[in-house]
Amino acid sequence: MKRKKAAAVIGIAAAIAVCAAGLVLYKVKFEEKREDVLKEYMGYIEKGRYDKMYALLDEASRNTVNAEDFVVRNQKIYEGIEAENIRLDISEEQEKSQPISYKVTMDTVAGEISFDNDAFFEKESGKWRIKWSDSMIFPNLKAADKVSVVSIDAKRGEIYDRNGELLAGQGTVANVGLVPGKMAVQPQEELETMAALLGTTAGSISEKLDASWVKDDSFVPVKKMSSSQLETPVGEGEATLKDKLLELPGVMISDAESRVYPYGECTSHLLGYVQEINAEELEELRDKGYDEQSILGKSGLEKLFENRLKARKGYKISIVDAEGSEKEALAMAAPKDGENITLTIDGHLQQSVYEQYKNDKSSSIVMNPKTGEVLAMVSTPTFNSMDFVLGMSQEKWDSLNNDEDKPLYNRTRESWVPGSSFKPVIGAVGLTTGTLSADENLGASGLSWQKDESWGDYRITTLHEYGDEAVLRNALVYSDNIYFAKAALKIGADTLTEQLKKLGFGQEIPFEIGMSKSQYSNEDGITSEIQLADSGYGQGQILMNPLHLACIYSAFIGDGNMIKPYLEMTDNKTPEYWIAGAFSKEAAAVIKEDLTAVIEDENGTGHGAYTEGANLAGKTGTAEIKASQDDENGTELGWFAVFNTDGDKTNSFLMLNMVEDVKDRGGSGYVVDLDRPLLDEMLAKE
Repeated sequence: MKRKKAAAVIGIAAAIAVCAAGLVLYKVKFEEKREDVLKEYMGYIEKGRYDKMYALLDEASRNTVNAEDFVVRNQKIYEGIEAENIRLDISEEQEKSQPISYKVTMDTVAGEISFDNDAFFEKESGKWRIKWSDSMIFPNLKAADKVSVVSIDAKRGEIYDRNGELLAGQGTVANVGLVPGKMAVQPQEELETMAALLGTTAGSISEKLDASWVKDDSFVPVKKMSSSQLETPVGEGEATLKDKLLELPGVMISDAESRVYPYGECTSHLLGYVQEINAEELEELRDKGYDEQSILGKSGLEKLFENRLKARKGYKISIVDAEGSEKEALAMAAPKDGENITLTIDGHLQQSVYEQYKNDKSSSIVMNPKTGEVLAMVSTPTFNSMDFVLGMSQEKWDSLNNDEDKPLYNRTRESWVPGSSFKPVIGAVGLTTGTLSADENLGASGLSWQKDESWGDYRITTLHEYGDEAVLRNALVYSDNIYFAKAALKIGADTLTEQLKKLGFGQEIPFEIGMSKSQYSNEDGITSEIQLADSGYGQGQILMNPLHLACIYSAFIGDGNMIKPYLEMTDNKTPEYWIAGAFSKEAAAVIKEDLTAVIEDENGTGHGAYTEGANLAGKTGTAEIKASQDDENGTELGWFAVFNTDGDKTNSFLMLNMVEDVKDRGGSGYVVDLDRPLLDEMLAKE
């Protein structure tokens, strides 16, 4: 028993000894090291825990700088330079004596900053604490110094037309403002007058005047305006807005830089506009180089090409002394101007098209059908991009949104009922598939026709009788609905839908700007004979995007190949086909010849475009928009497509125009008349 007890005592003693030894080993193994404290300190920077950093300072350092000043200084510097991805490299072979040498590398708004430094420590209550000074931030930084971050402006890329004319870029606008020291002693009446002239409120002007930086001789900006806005007549007589403003005491008008659009309204739907970035956008885009002063493309090509047009500011980070003199440059990122972009657009032609159609609701496409270059793209009515750039009043915004003519609506991007402008497509499909012969007489049927009694009361009507020769050429010249209804029935629903799919229906149009898809049916296919017959003359459920229809017309002078449209001018661009072999070469030749007759024949619906000595071909179209066949209150869309047949790659053109509400205004003839001056302009360039 005694031996057992003795053994037990010895065992317990041994266990205690082992445990004691283990505690010693644990203490040695996990004793805090200076390197660990330094790593912890640096790790708090990106977390923004400057209070935690302060807690790691020794007592002497904390007596030198209080917690609030420490937090504010570190926060301003690290967040001001946008420090991130901070890497700490501590040499493995460090003596136990002071200091610890280390290297810090960080990414900043001005690029990478890297420096070597030393850290000193003091042991307090068994823990290592950092002996801090401003040099912990940057080695040459003293307590009286500051870290300066200077931004270096860059220029947003500009947009030019094919002739080098500026479409969107840096320019000068008028900056209307007030000089407080020159205002009336009791200026309320003048402020009310100024507010009424500028479309703002006296209260908002007063807020600008009450800003803390404003002095008697300060120029206080109130509103930026374009020169054309300032020259707007006001009231009776010849006085302009500028005249009325300068009559008010204290008003001053100076120049200011701004994004400008020299061609005004005619390019607004195409180019869009820029505005200052908002808080939501900044939250999303801050990591891509945007800040609170950035401008952003909000619509049109300004938005589409934003990544290429945007300017990237440069930044310089420096240590400056108390007098503001630079002591050391820490990092610098050079500014980068945005890319300049040249379009295939002809600015003068764009302007001419706009002037012809500005009083209508219209869509216009002008392109080179042999290269695919889009020369003009106009939607009317429109807005002025500068209204968005310079700031729009609520009244102006409401008027744009509530205007029944929808000036914010870009009609070139939408799809419309093509009416008779679709008939050449049916003719080409029939010829290509062998379901239609150009010389086949489908039979004269007068002005009204139905296949048989199964159609009930539904009949197809047309406007012109032309004798007994109901062949393709006559049907195109006289725009015979009945002929093309019969042609569609001969082609058949399956063949027609198959060919329309081949022509790009239901597909995205391969173009820089997104366009709506064309369709041949609201459902999966053409489901009835009546729908098929109506489709033959561009009614039924056919909807076409204007650019798509223009591309199909390009096949008539492209040996049956549909050109691929493009908008950005590039050197040595090789024309590409969107759809090679859209029609047979023979079918395309027949349609081109027949469309020439539409212009040249005195009875042709497009004869109003006939020009002595010019070789033109084209097709009109009047599409009915009504709730039923008996609806007498519906409206009409007028179409006219016209192209020259003898041009080469440098002077070929194809113009396609659509106008809403042409009923009782001459139908498609109204569009032909508007196109007359435009044709003269384009033919003069040949």
